[in-house]
Amino acid sequence: MALTTSRVAKNTIFLTIATVGQKALAFLYFILIARLAGVEGTGKYFFVVSFTTIFSIFVDLGLSSVLIRETAKKKEMAGKYLGNILGAKIVLGLLTYLAVILAINVMDYPPATKFMVYLSGIVMLLDSFNVTFYAVFRGHQNLRYESMGVVVSEVLIIIFGGVSLWLHAPLYFLLLALMSGSIFNFFFSSVLLWKKTEVRPCLCFDKTLLISLFKIAYPFALAGIFVKVYSYLDSVLLSKMVGDAAVGFWSVAYKLTYAFQFIPMAFAAAAFPAMSAYFVSDKTMLRKTFERVLFYLAILAMPIAFGIFSLAEPLILKLYGASYVPSVLPLQVAIFAVIFIFLNYPVGSLLNATDRQMTNTAIMGVSMLVNVILNVILIPRYSFLGAAISAVISHTFLFIVGLIFAGRVVDYNKKFIFSALFKIVISAVAMSAVIIYLRPYVYWIFLVPIGAAIYFGLLFLIRGMEWRDVLNIFKALKKEEAVEMIDGRSEKI
Repeated sequence: MALTTSRVAKNTIFLTIATVGQKALAFLYFILIARLAGVEGTGKYFFVVSFTTIFSIFVDLGLSSVLIRETAKKKEMAGKYLGNILGAKIVLGLLTYLAVILAINVMDYPPATKFMVYLSGIVMLLDSFNVTFYAVFRGHQNLRYESMGVVVSEVLIIIFGGVSLWLHAPLYFLLLALMSGSIFNFFFSSVLLWKKTEVRPCLCFDKTLLISLFKIAYPFALAGIFVKVYSYLDSVLLSKMVGDAAVGFWSVAYKLTYAFQFIPMAFAAAAFPAMSAYFVSDKTMLRKTFERVLFYLAILAMPIAFGIFSLAEPLILKLYGASYVPSVLPLQVAIFAVIFIFLNYPVGSLLNATDRQMTNTAIMGVSMLVNVILNVILIPRYSFLGAAISAVISHTFLFIVGLIFAGRVVDYNKKFIFSALFKIVISAVAMSAVIIYLRPYVYWIFLVPIGAAIYFGLLFLIRGMEWRDVLNIFKALKKEEAVEMIDGRSEKI
């Protein structure tokens, strides 16, 4: 048992490091695209990948998540589960790819854009099968190979894409770069599945088994649909209503806004097992765990939001170049969504851990509708700034409604939460004011540690946090369970 626990711990650490490294590489790669492909080229690329990403959930429909769970329970059934899921995904994949082709043609985009969508659709299919193959390894608590695949595929993408950009190749070569990483992962994961496991899938369609798997998968599917539409529809609407340049300006603000999501993911994944256990055994500890995780994530989210707001202009200029100056204002607006993105993770974890997963999914669905309606109203009037406003309002709505329902599960200490949030906001605003004042006199990169010192110094001074809170934050980030909620797939945009 100790050996198994040690092996799982090592594997989860590998995947955590690999995933964070892959996301960092993907972020740097996107900066390269933005600088070398130009605003319109970046916008076209971002639209194409966003468009197919929305459809990607219909290839999987939550089946890979079910495969992980069911394989972990009954390893001897892994081959049968995998064979049926692969059979179902071949059918779903063909139907989804046809839907992608139909949709892009109905929307009447230029031939070059359509061709890029066709290529991106192939990447979508390959990635979906890669996720399924790696799901078997996850079900067997083996994450090393996925860790290797994640990093190597990203390196291939960067090499192929970087050379294409340097040689000024046509834009569709960036999709071929994505395809190179996906093809590698496809062969790597499938060959290792054959060599390193005893799973021998045989394509089949067991009607009874598939119906049972889809029944388990549908909450995952619904949540996936809501997340995909919520995350990427704004780019599609911008492309259609305003143009590729608008998507290009929005894309850099989007990337900076969502670059830190791995932090609340780690916290939520570390807290989720504890919340699940406390729901059964100790309601007081359930309440305290919820309060502390919410508090810790607020401590981390506020300086990120206010810091990037204060440094938005030099960040955009230094990372992406002067041609992206119009991205400064949408970034300054959208970055405040980070606060509610962080805070919603413990809320969602609490609802899921206490058997309110359908409630959580329903809240996500309503928030998605709010986001869509706001984008349809605001994008024609305010372009990419409208997308930023929509993101902040809809994430705020998601958090507030979720918090209301969380209050029906645990009677959390509202006085503690709001008192803590007040002190955190005061510290963040003071930090922001100092940074903005010093910006003309101090090089922007040096303002980051100065701002951090002011924020945490003031927070300690007004007793907004203690040293034990710092230790607990580091412990939560190091929890080995955290990897389970981190998506190991390549970040395509």
